[in-house]
Amino acid sequence: MAKGGFPRGMGGMGGGNMNQMIKQAQKMQEQMLKMQEEMETKSFEATAGGGAVRVVISGKRELQEIELKPEVVDPDDVEMLQDLIVAAVNEGLRKMEADNASQMGQLTGGLNIPGLF
Repeated sequence: MAKGGFPRGMGGMGGGNMNQMIKQAQKMQEQMLKMQEEMETKSFEATAGGGAVRVVISGKRELQEIELKPEVVDPDDVEMLQDLIVAAVNEGLRKMEADNASQMGQLTGGLNIPGLF
């Protein structure tokens, strides 16, 4: 062992690089928080059934609005309306997730970091 108590490879060299890495990680964390705040202010619109059902999903993953065209409301075919609503909501969520992934990819430079979003 070296006189400092640590072998050369375990802290004796590269201390400046570690500080730089910590600063970069802190900067990335700040950018991620800012990006998350911005995402939460966005909304994503999707439609199904040729526009018969329109939904708006927030960046917080919340359904904000549903709009139904009167002609799609058929009491004899409730299942179709239910299917259209589910399809529109799922499409809105996909759009929100795709935008989120795109923003995260720009921030991380394409790195796949498990557990982030």
